[in-house]
Amino acid sequence: MNAPEIRLNPHLEASLTRIRLAGEQAAERCAEGLGLSALSAGQIRRRDALLAAQFVFRQQQGTFLQRFLQSLRKQVTAEQSEAKPAAAAPAKKNWGELSLMDDDQVNNLVAADRIGLAIGHHSEWELREVESYVSSIQVGERNPLRPELIGQALLDAVQAITDDPPIRQTLTDELTRALAQEMRACYGDIAELLRSRGLRPQDLRVRATPDAVSRHGGLGGNTQAGDLDSSYGAMSTRSGYGGSGHGSLGGGGGRSGFGGFSGSTGRASGPGGLGRVDPQMMDLLRRLAHAPAPYEGFDSGHSSRMGLDTVSGEPSAWSQAPLPANLINMHRDELRQAATGRLDHMVIDVVSSLFDQILADPKVPPQMARLLARLQLPVLRTALGDETFFSSRRHPVRVFINRLASLACAFDDFSDDPGRAFLSHVRDLVQDVAQGDFDRMDVYTAKLDALETFIAEQTRNTLKAAGDAAAVVERRETDLRLQQRYSLQLQQQLAKVPMQGFLRDFLAQVWSQAIVLASREGAPERALRLRALGRSLVMSVQPKGGTAARAEFLRELPNLMRTLNEGLDLIRWPDAPRKDFFGALLPAHAESLKGQAPSALDTNLLIKQLDQIFGVAPPNEADLAKPMAGETLPGDLDASQRLTPAEAKSLGLVEESTVDWNGELDLDLSGNDAATAAEPLQAVDISIDGLPPAESAPEPTTGALLMENLQLGFAYQMHTGTEWQKVRLAHISAGRSFFIFTHGNRHQETVTMTARMLKKLCEAGRMRTYETAHLLERATARARAQLAALSTPAR
Repeated sequence: MNAPEIRLNPHLEASLTRIRLAGEQAAERCAEGLGLSALSAGQIRRRDALLAAQFVFRQQQGTFLQRFLQSLRKQVTAEQSEAKPAAAAPAKKNWGELSLMDDDQVNNLVAADRIGLAIGHHSEWELREVESYVSSIQVGERNPLRPELIGQALLDAVQAITDDPPIRQTLTDELTRALAQEMRACYGDIAELLRSRGLRPQDLRVRATPDAVSRHGGLGGNTQAGDLDSSYGAMSTRSGYGGSGHGSLGGGGGRSGFGGFSGSTGRASGPGGLGRVDPQMMDLLRRLAHAPAPYEGFDSGHSSRMGLDTVSGEPSAWSQAPLPANLINMHRDELRQAATGRLDHMVIDVVSSLFDQILADPKVPPQMARLLARLQLPVLRTALGDETFFSSRRHPVRVFINRLASLACAFDDFSDDPGRAFLSHVRDLVQDVAQGDFDRMDVYTAKLDALETFIAEQTRNTLKAAGDAAAVVERRETDLRLQQRYSLQLQQQLAKVPMQGFLRDFLAQVWSQAIVLASREGAPERALRLRALGRSLVMSVQPKGGTAARAEFLRELPNLMRTLNEGLDLIRWPDAPRKDFFGALLPAHAESLKGQAPSALDTNLLIKQLDQIFGVAPPNEADLAKPMAGETLPGDLDASQRLTPAEAKSLGLVEESTVDWNGELDLDLSGNDAATAAEPLQAVDISIDGLPPAESAPEPTTGALLMENLQLGFAYQMHTGTEWQKVRLAHISAGRSFFIFTHGNRHQETVTMTARMLKKLCEAGRMRTYETAHLLERATARARAQLAALSTPAR
């Protein structure tokens, strides 16, 4: 009798359906990626291997997807079947059936783990949220949707479609990359799906008591746990750092960062990604957050008159008002009493020290400093419950704080729009966080999304008011991409047509631009004439037989040349290459009058072939959504050639010829921190022993990598003339071929650059961030420098 089939949990069944969709998308991405890799392969053997793998995968793609889902369902079913009630007696094991694993099984397990690690690395936060929901389903001790099982299913599916080891390895590598990119969105959709089905996230926290912390080493390093707290008070009393009773950034015996910790933190992320803190601590934080703050009077009702008076240049009420108070320092004793362990005491002191530096940062406008001060307690709550706050530079709370400060640096005046509107919007966001539920990660992610949406809309409206430069560059970039797509199509189709090489290159690379531009300008009659000329031009160089054919050619030649010049004038083709082309075309026409004419059959076949090529309309914008093999990214092309002189002038286009590339750069960054401080900041991090180390390097502030890290609405320093000027990034075109900056206060002007020009500026050191580092990194650097200065005399 067959064993009854185990039915999967309905929630798991729905999740597998979403994973199946991700597998289909990854398979399609893999098939296309193999072809693109083959085109760019430098060795023939490598290209043949990639094409062979693509051929096999295309043939067996259906089998792959079927086996992938079967293997994954089998593993999830096995996970569910192992989740037995506690009262059920365990089945007896037949030890005689056990055997050693062979090498292939071990290799498969190792390979599956590696694939799982690759998927998990791309989907860390989404996977953590899925685990919190799945834990409420009784399906065993581990997540049945974990990446290792997906990796094993991928291996089983690849082994089912081919026995060739090199092809297996190639497919496994390409599918791993494709699936890792798809699973991030997949896990996010699964979490949303489980939430919509009524599941509640479970707290996966492992609670550690103070005694447990002490048993596992407590506060490590070379400092004893009992001495570390007293050393804080002694150091702050000796130096006066941070005020009365304020703790400094760590004892002298700490091994790294802000003191040493070697014991377990006892923290794990909870359902919202922020972990849990003691109820008494949470009650205290909420009570302090809702209490009136001493700086609150300056935060509301005064935005219209607070800021620098741009007319008189005199400081306004903002600069004359005192700095916001450090609430953590003011209520330090209460917070330490509510904390359960010395690790929490250290976190309190670290966050307090960071806000000392944040509120006194000279780069942060006073208006923004007062708003950031209201986030002290929410940030402290995050640091107490989520250990990744100190190790992950991509942590939403850290990104939120840094983004607010960086965006504020781009405004010179908050007494008028757009600075006033930005400050009002930020005030609402901060109010929602400080007075709302700051116990969940999704609160910060939602506010961060709202902030980025507001900045994008604000910069878009600013450009529209100044002539809508964004629409101009977007249209020209689309023209460029369509011309490139059509040029690639013609190049592939004309390769099979017998003709001179110069003529084939002209039609594919130059005449394709004229056809696309005529089509985009809404001139269908002209577009048809230009497409028809492509066929006529090829036939004009074919050998003519008989007097009638020669007479017909000479009669049509003036009209052909007139249409040819019309198209070249449309795309403003330079005179030098135009003369070279006509210098090759005229001898070809003369030679066609002397040669032996082809047969009527060959002529008709050629005409039919050309009609099939030029009879098809060029691609449109909808076709750009599907990538084409061999297509170059728009950022690698010279997009400035598509702009008319009037457009280039209105956009403020920066051309290479206007920059003195050999000129020396001064080090005066118009109020920036000292240039010599830029390098040490790159290595700064909030590192505490016992908490995870930093998982990523700081974002670059200068050099070639800066171009890939530009943020909309941020301020940058640009040197294209004789001095540095402060600009604000207002628009990045969809294909990243155009970048629009604005500068000036009341009368803003646009500065537009192509991707090629911007890359050259970054590589030459003529483009850098306005800030030497993000706000939290700057605060950490200053806090460490102050601690080092205080510790030297003590030694």
